[in-house]
Amino acid sequence: MKNDSAILEKLEQVKRFYSVPEIADELEVNATTIYRWLNRQAEPKPYVTDRLFNMLNKYLKNETEKKSFSFIDLFAGIGGMRRGFENAGGECVFTSEWNDYAQKTYLSNFPEIEKIHGDITKIDVNEIPDHDVLLAGFPCQPFSIAGVSKKKALGRAHGFLDETQGTLFFDVARIIETKKPKAFVLENVKNLKSHDKGKTFEIITGTLQQELGYTLDFKVIDGQHWVPQHRERIVIVGLREPRDFSLENLKLPNKNEIKLGSILHRTVATEPWLDHDEDKYFDFKNNKVQSKYTLTDHLWEYLQAYAAKHRSMGNGFGFGLVTEESVTRTLSARYYKDGSEILVDQGKRKNPRRLTPRECARLMGFPDDFIIPVSDTRAYQQFGNSVVVPMFSEVAKFLKPLIVHDEIKN
Repeated sequence: MKNDSAILEKLEQVKRFYSVPEIADELEVNATTIYRWLNRQAEPKPYVTDRLFNMLNKYLKNETEKKSFSFIDLFAGIGGMRRGFENAGGECVFTSEWNDYAQKTYLSNFPEIEKIHGDITKIDVNEIPDHDVLLAGFPCQPFSIAGVSKKKALGRAHGFLDETQGTLFFDVARIIETKKPKAFVLENVKNLKSHDKGKTFEIITGTLQQELGYTLDFKVIDGQHWVPQHRERIVIVGLREPRDFSLENLKLPNKNEIKLGSILHRTVATEPWLDHDEDKYFDFKNNKVQSKYTLTDHLWEYLQAYAAKHRSMGNGFGFGLVTEESVTRTLSARYYKDGSEILVDQGKRKNPRRLTPRECARLMGFPDDFIIPVSDTRAYQQFGNSVVVPMFSEVAKFLKPLIVHDEIKN
């Protein structure tokens, strides 16, 4: 069957911005026809080209008009926070991420950027363009606290220049101090608040409020509001101008409405299905997930024995067996080791399996056109270290009216 590669290429471009039902409605065909075109099972008509071109131009025009604030993406990972803020109309003007494999995934999905800057500790603040919002999912490193009077006596600096020196938060603080963005959004693990009996969080909030002069609020938010995963993270928002705001006003969907089955691979038999990864994760011939994701007998026996041992000692350690009706535990960067925190039940006759990297992407709220150009091991690490994308779309929508305001001037 002859395929018009130019039309299909344009169709793939449009699909990055529109759903298949939206495309089908615009082209006046049904969704199954679109899937058949994409799977090279049928040939689109020539008239499709102009309509696809118009759809693409319409989207790009709307996106240009929507861009109403700029942001920088620090400790960017694979771009989860960036995607959330772009969804709200933000424009990323600077990216920093040190890991080479994360850079590869980032560049595959945001090919329009010219450069990803590496190690943040080596970046000259003057290289960073002015921006409205600073985003940073910074790692939590140990902080030490000492009295200011003792430091003065020793001739040492005090304030955040001393208390956060040697930590990656210091680099966030120095950028905020120099560039003075209208706002910042910081993300970290829930336990940041209680780390070192609360002293770490005290230094962070004190630096942001007293030293840098920002109005601050924070909230622990569970990704389970948007995806079938229990994932609690602390979100810290700061505003340069004094504004009365509360993260309690964030619009959170009800929990438990989204189940794991919504992100698992579907079989061809159940619905028209386009897998962007071809047969990398799903065996279309046999309508099943590739067998390599099913645990070996040895590993499954080990995990069961490990769980039984800890149960006998009164501990809760063990694997997390899930079904289509489940909400999972938190996906971690160590998932590649044995997958124990999230194992999909495949019935008594078959060992459970790991999630595939594509399913992990969905579990974090990434769309199906998100490109996964790295090995399974790297992909598991990257998604386990990422953020729930729709959570930050909601944070961005909440923040936008607080910074896009005539009374706030740079």
